[in-house]
Parts: sequence; C-alpha cells; structure tokens
Amino acid sequence: MTGSLKVALGAAVTLLLAPCGLGLLAVTALDAAGAGELCTPARPAAAPAGAGTWPAQGSWSAAQVGHAATIVTVGAGLGVPRWGWVVAVATAMQESSLHNLGHLGNRNDHDSLGLFQQRPSQGWGTPAQILDPAYAATAFYRRLLQVPGWQQLPLTEAAQRVQRSAYPDAYAKWQAEATALVDVIATGLHLVQDCAAVPGGWALPLPAGSYSLSSPFGPRWNRFHFGQDLAAAAGTPIHAIAAGIVVAAGCTSPRCDIPGSPDMPGCGLTVKIDHGGVGSMYCHALDLTVHTGQRVTAGQVIGHVGSTGHSTGNHLHLQIHRPIPPFTNATAVEPVQWLRTAGVDIAGAAR
Repeated sequence: MTGSLKVALGAAVTLLLAPCGLGLLAVTALDAAGAGELCTPARPAAAPAGAGTWPAQGSWSAAQVGHAATIVTVGAGLGVPRWGWVVAVATAMQESSLHNLGHLGNRNDHDSLGLFQQRPSQGWGTPAQILDPAYAATAFYRRLLQVPGWQQLPLTEAAQRVQRSAYPDAYAKWQAEATALVDVIATGLHLVQDCAAVPGGWALPLPAGSYSLSSPFGPRWNRFHFGQDLAAAAGTPIHAIAAGIVVAAGCTSPRCDIPGSPDMPGCGLTVKIDHGGVGSMYCHALDLTVHTGQRVTAGQVIGHVGSTGHSTGNHLHLQIHRPIPPFTNATAVEPVQWLRTAGVDIAGAAR
C-alpha cells in the first residue's frame, strides 16, 4: 500500500470502494459535530491488493460483509469516528440483517427500504436513493451526527435517536458482532485513526522515554493480566490517551493513602475514560487530577504514576476496553497492538 488519503471534515473526498465491487463514489464530508474530539479516520488511496469481493465472516455472507464495508467506508469518508461505524453497522444488522431490501409486499413495514429500512414518506429520500447503500449510509450518518453527545451514548440509544424504532432495545444485541465485523473491515481497508490529521487525537499515556514496558497483557502467575504495565518513576504524569468523558475517578482499594502491596486488592487510585465506544483505564496512580464527569482532551494530565492498590512498584497499569459500556474483563483488549492501530506506538516510545 502506498500512501493514504487523509480525510478531513468539511472536505470533498473520493472513496475507492473496490473491495465491495462498487466502483468510485464521490461524497462530501459533513461537519461531524462532536466527532472531531477523536482522531479523524484515514484510508489508503487504493484498495488492498487482490481485493475484489469481501469473504464471508462467521454467519455473515460475502454480500452482507460487502454492505457492512460500504457503511464503514462511507463513515470514514465523512470523518465519523470508529464508534459511529459500529453504531451504523449494528443498526443495519437489526433492521435488514445487512441485506439491501427492496419492497417486500405484504411483509413490508410501511414503505421501509434498504439496509437501514429508511422510509421515503419520512424524508429519507426517494426509493431509488434509499436502495443505494452508499446513499443510505450517508443519510444515517448525517442524522447521527446531529444527535448531541452521540459519542457518549450507549449504542442502542444512539441508534434509536436516528431510527425511532418501535423496538429501541433491539440494537444492543448486535454490538459485539458489529464491533468484530468493523474491525475486520477496517483492517482490510487499512483504515486507521490518523492522529496527525487532528490536533489532540490519540496520545501516549506517559511521556516518551519516561517508562519501560513490564508485565504485558496475557496470562501471568496463574491469572490473566488484562492490561499492559508501564514502569516509571513516581510522579511521572499520566496522560489521557484521547478526548473523552471521565466515567470514574477514585480509589478502588481499601486504602489509597499508603503504598500498595501484593496483599492489597484493587487497582488503587484509578481513572476510567469513555472515548466513545472505546474505554481506557489507568491504575495505581499516586494522585488524580480529574473527577468523574469531567471532559478531558487527548494528552491531558489525569494523575501521576504511583504504586497504590495491588502493586509491587511504581507503574501505570493501562487497559483498553472495547466495546463499552461496560468496563469488564470481557471487553479488555491487548493495549499495545490496539493503540498501534490508532497511530500510537507505546513500545517504540519506551526507554
């Protein structure tokens, strides 16, 4: 792959949708209200080598995956952060099972059509427009971006604000599958969160050269370690890896006013941040400089390295969770590789 086409909000972008067999589509990027706080997606100038049609993934056929790829690619072109792609794909999974449905006669729900079951009578466009998957995805994103604070909403609420479904809780059941399918498609298209394109995108959790990597994500001492440890001197500033909302900040151990030990349970002084479908957690801090409910920017100091809670020395225990909510072991992913896809190389910045 040679080079990439950086997508900027408000710019006209031409997307190559060869993996979906759709040819060239010109779309005009929207003013993605609320989207600029996360990195703007970037995509390659050419499709992956050998890409013709998408292969089936799990229970999803090649045609269904192709429609999901159209949704993701249009979202990237509009500057919508990855969480928006997940919301859109999950919505289409619920509404049409990722089939571009025409009129179903007596089985039709009013005049609903296409991937998102949009209705011409409700102002979504003409039947011909709605049956164009790229148009339908653009129309969905256009309305999603008008929802205040959509990046902080649970998937089912964000989708419902757009769709006004009679079954508003149905979208949530597709979150895990939509996230997995978006990951496959984003990898295949080499879509990354390009932080160079947006000030304050994704950032290192500690200053470059101030830390070394210690315990990795994975099995450790007959248990599973759900984060990456970064050993650093006490007092080293801890940075939020991206903009978001602090959903928890405080002591998660019986005591946080004394140094931790192997006998002390909990993560000590801990911060959890919701970046819009992606969460980050920072454990064992010496002190915290943020509070629950606070909005933070990428790179903002949220505390300082310490050794509170279940700890044997000064370090930051960093966890990445997706999708969120919730912050649980089941949603924890390997931090070093995941952040590398977001344009942040923790390993390369270590001392």
